[in-house]
Amino acid sequence: MSMLDPIDRRILLASQDGLPLSVAPFAELARRLGLEEREVLARLRRLREQGVVRRIAAVPNHFRLGFVANAMTVWDVDDREVSRLGRLVGALPFVSHCYRRPRRPPDWPFNLFAMIHGKDRAETEARRAEIARLLGEACRGADVLYSLRILKKTGLRLRPAEPGAENAPCSA
Repeated sequence: MSMLDPIDRRILLASQDGLPLSVAPFAELARRLGLEEREVLARLRRLREQGVVRRIAAVPNHFRLGFVANAMTVWDVDDREVSRLGRLVGALPFVSHCYRRPRRPPDWPFNLFAMIHGKDRAETEARRAEIARLLGEACRGADVLYSLRILKKTGLRLRPAEPGAENAPCSA
């Protein structure tokens, strides 16, 4: 388990609900933490390189942007092809998430998951058909699960450390 030093932990806690809405968000974050902007940026860069932070990006609310036909597509793809094809599916511009997951036979034969977004069901279905064409004969079955509403739209959240536990492993 990765250990965070107290400053890294403070930076992550202060930024996990979003960066300040500012022309200089990292400078504002640094100011709030009593740090230099260059230190905050260097630490975030290091955390990204270590894989502790995967990315720093906007998290749009698809529904508010007009993408109301959002669907998790699930695919039963030949295990010898799923990694190669999954990378191709994940690279499609309308796919926001793409995962390889274990099958749960007999009820759940699917091993490739791809989240797609559309302004209406027709657009989403056209995109689903594009994925099906890309997967070709390696795909033995598929299903689709349409979103009804957003219940949670965040990544992992750290809890503040207990007093005196600054060097403890991160907790979620």
